[in-house]
Amino acid sequence: MKQMEVTIMGQSYLLGCPEGGEALLSRAVAQVDREMSAIRDAGRVKARERIAVLAALNLAYQLAEGPAATSSATAAPAASTSPNGNETLPSPELEALIRRLDEALGQDGQLL
Repeated sequence: MKQMEVTIMGQSYLLGCPEGGEALLSRAVAQVDREMSAIRDAGRVKARERIAVLAALNLAYQLAEGPAATSSATAAPAASTSPNGNETLPSPELEALIRRLDEALGQDGQLL
């Protein structure tokens, strides 16, 4: 197994990668970086862990919708895009999900 150094939201990670899987891993890293950066840039979420959870939820939602959704940024439930192309605030459904996650984690494990 080969190792690749990648950067997500300005932080470097050393990841294991099967031989010949470099291009696929690079695309996956780019998609995660885009998703996390979009959430961070929307401005309401500051904690890296919370950004990662929201990005994971967005990407899982896109995968659940099917192959056509994975290439579309508007398929994600966490943030919508305004007509001028700017990121808007998270949806009420996502806010409710975040509250439920925080409640499930309890005070010591809160995401923020």
